Amino acid sequence: MSGHSVDGEERVPVAVLAAAFLFNVGQGVLRPTLPLYLQRSFAANYRMVTLIPVVFGSGKWIASVPTGYLLGRLGRPLMIWGLLLIALIDLASVMTSTYTVFLGLRALGGVGWAMFATVATTAMVSVPTVQRRGRAVSLLLMSETAGLLLGSAAGGWLYQGLGAASPFMFEAACVFIAAMAVGRWASRAAQSVPLPQGSRDWRLLRTILRTPGVLLMGAINATLIAIQTGVLVFLFPLYLVNRGRVGPETVGVLISLSVLGRLLTLWLGGTVSDRGGRMRALIPGLLSYAALLGTLAFVTHPVVLGVWSLAIGAAAGFVAAIPTAVIGDQVPPPLQGVAIGWLRMMTDSGQILGPLVMGALADAVDLSAPFLFGAALLTAMAWQCRRQANAISAAVTPERTDS
Repeated sequence: MSGHSVDGEERVPVAVLAAAFLFNVGQGVLRPTLPLYLQRSFAANYRMVTLIPVVFGSGKWIASVPTGYLLGRLGRPLMIWGLLLIALIDLASVMTSTYTVFLGLRALGGVGWAMFATVATTAMVSVPTVQRRGRAVSLLLMSETAGLLLGSAAGGWLYQGLGAASPFMFEAACVFIAAMAVGRWASRAAQSVPLPQGSRDWRLLRTILRTPGVLLMGAINATLIAIQTGVLVFLFPLYLVNRGRVGPETVGVLISLSVLGRLLTLWLGGTVSDRGGRMRALIPGLLSYAALLGTLAFVTHPVVLGVWSLAIGAAAGFVAAIPTAVIGDQVPPPLQGVAIGWLRMMTDSGQILGPLVMGALADAVDLSAPFLFGAALLTAMAWQCRRQANAISAAVTPERTDS
């Protein structure tokens, strides 16, 4: 996984991308149908439904950093164990008739997710050379997004046509196939990068956090996911209905435009950061995202909302891969697993806190307040990037032979 080999190890592992796609197809099928299953099986109220993503995110949050440490000792097969754990959790979930047991199983599913995602992300930042790292991370995010899109479209059909338990069985099948897809890749030589001596305590993480740019990239990732989940996923549809005066079918179209915009620019953001430097791409990307998010509060016409939705998704996609690529640039290979685990933990923190903070802000002030607050956070992150740009040695020289 060092990335120093000329032929094989500099290439992005296609097996990991295939596994990420399959895993997220399963996740996409389950997401829209899980509330329906809870209501049908446990007569769940709204609080019971919203506890599921909280415990799932908590499982990810708890397991991400320990997974980074374990990666240095157990290597790539850790990813397979994470996938198999998720498959077992899915099978057990449809067998229990107790909500509290179901809740605990979903928390364990978050642990499996962390095991898979931490290894997959570390593979993306450590396999390619620095001139390809941004594009490698972008490919992983594109695989995840495409899988979620496909799975979400099929989830309702599976639930309706094959029964309430079918989304769980489908996800279990997807992650089992994903485990087989990465099996050969994970069993190759040099599966792990040994951690330095004395790395079994938290001093190693403190060393990583002292590396220029690491703390800032964690804060940026947390901010991006907090805005994504707290504003765009939960509040943007309400804004479209209440302020844009559009119907549910139009809301679906406008939200899909945002996802399309993200897909269109994920590769572009990674490519630009590889060729022109991370900060040169990240700072204007964050500022553009802030401008679009802040001005959305003043847009009400459906056509203009469509343009803004596409542009916001594009801005979010452009910057999405860059913080992870910066971590890969700044942290030496033996420490990258722990660094990515910490970055994943920060991302999960944003996913847990984002909906809570943004929802409370909308209730206390106004529906437009979270959009303005998100724009302010992005602007602050861009300012911090500008201040630390000289300390972050993440600029890369264009590789003429790179295609």
